[in-house]
Amino acid sequence: MKHPLSQFQYCPICGEKSFVAANEKANKCTACNFLYYFNPSSAVACFIRNKAGELLVARRAFDPAKGTLDLPGGFVDANESLEAAAIREVKEETGLIVSHCNYLFSLPNIYPFAGFEVQTVDAFFECFVDSFEKVKAMDDVAEIIATQLDALEAADFGLDSVRKAVMQYKAMHISD
Repeated sequence: MKHPLSQFQYCPICGEKSFVAANEKANKCTACNFLYYFNPSSAVACFIRNKAGELLVARRAFDPAKGTLDLPGGFVDANESLEAAAIREVKEETGLIVSHCNYLFSLPNIYPFAGFEVQTVDAFFECFVDSFEKVKAMDDVAEIIATQLDALEAADFGLDSVRKAVMQYKAMHISD
């Protein structure tokens, strides 16, 4: 796999076309010696449960993986915690207010965006809401589906890290 920095030729500090690989994680400008380490972006995805024990999943409205199932979530904004991002994304995509959320685990991912492969670390949360009564598909969600955990099939989810997360989440709840 090619590192995302291989697509960058110009130094962000001096603007010279002298931004070259310094090592497997960084580029360095041969003109001004600026060294830049390219780290993954943070993203969140949420397993949303209501008091009845149902699980909410979304159908993607846009590419990548348009039409497949997904967990509500998205990129973490600057100066935002992972927990705040999870709560914000749930509200933006479903209209629901999270009463509390718990961090579960994280997985590395490659998210294709506008012809660019964004390396991410996806943090998965279990979020709790009172009910799904006022849920609505918003933002980049085409449809909302309330289901039971045992009805989920990882293969129905379009993004690799989310498929893996669904399998891991189901394994965590086998004895429930």
